Amino acid sequence: MNQLEQLKQYTTVVADTGDFESMRAFAPRDATTNPSLILKAVKKDEYKPLLEKAVHDNRWNQHEIMDHLLVAFGAEILKIVPGRVSTEVDAGLSFDTQATIDKGRALIDLYSRARIPRERILIKIASTWEGIRAAEVLEREGIRCNMTLLFSLPQAIACAEANVRLISPFVGRIYDWYKKAEGTEFTGANDPGVQSVRSIYDYYSYFGYKTEVMGASFRNTSQIIELAGCDLLTISPDLLKKLTESDEPVTRKLTREATQEQASPPPRTSEKDFRFQLNASAMATEKLAEGIRLFCADTHTLNQMIEETRSAM
Repeated sequence: MNQLEQLKQYTTVVADTGDFESMRAFAPRDATTNPSLILKAVKKDEYKPLLEKAVHDNRWNQHEIMDHLLVAFGAEILKIVPGRVSTEVDAGLSFDTQATIDKGRALIDLYSRARIPRERILIKIASTWEGIRAAEVLEREGIRCNMTLLFSLPQAIACAEANVRLISPFVGRIYDWYKKAEGTEFTGANDPGVQSVRSIYDYYSYFGYKTEVMGASFRNTSQIIELAGCDLLTISPDLLKKLTESDEPVTRKLTREATQEQASPPPRTSEKDFRFQLNASAMATEKLAEGIRLFCADTHTLNQMIEETRSAM
């Protein structure tokens, strides 16, 4: 078996892309999207009809076009993958709890109108304090959430305490920060991004948290192989391809069953402690802020494309 086939024995493989053909080629169970991936997709001719239809059908209510476009992509993806798709809330709402709740409900409503059950949708929200509080409310309403832009254990702990369905710790962006800060190429188990996910996974296992851990934002296949056994891994098409081109052995590195006897969780994290602990990590603080800025920039560009398409009609 190639490495991708071996990996699927231990971990649920998720496609980190908005490209339908890549999903068909690598047969993941789930798929994740974000503004950057949707922007990349709609620049291709084969996906422009989705943009044009979303604009045409909602041209008199331009504020809803983006939501309809995201759901249109999600609906098409769910025709390909058997599991779930993650649809992201506007990163510009990352510090507004109520607006994030409202947007999550609106996206689920659009999927419902398309006759797609909410069990197949993950609403993707930035792992700010406000975002986590919004996810807690949505989860109580049966709307499952995927917490993104997660770079630290304090963020992961707060998400688990809020009973969110899934978190996406960013391996590659953590690696990028430490590589730049220390001028070192990290490999294997020494990779700080890999170590971050392992620490979160072990913490969840020790205290019996049910929140799923999905490693994300990979830079190379070594990072992926080091996390074999993680609940899920969301992987870009180029790295999925590289995994199919190698038959080097893949062994399980993470398992919840091999941990110590589960202990009672510590007291729930307060807002003050969350903010202080997050602030204590320069890496997590910087990468969270940068991630929000980059997603906002791509959302702005996507909105410009929407407006240009609307004006041309």
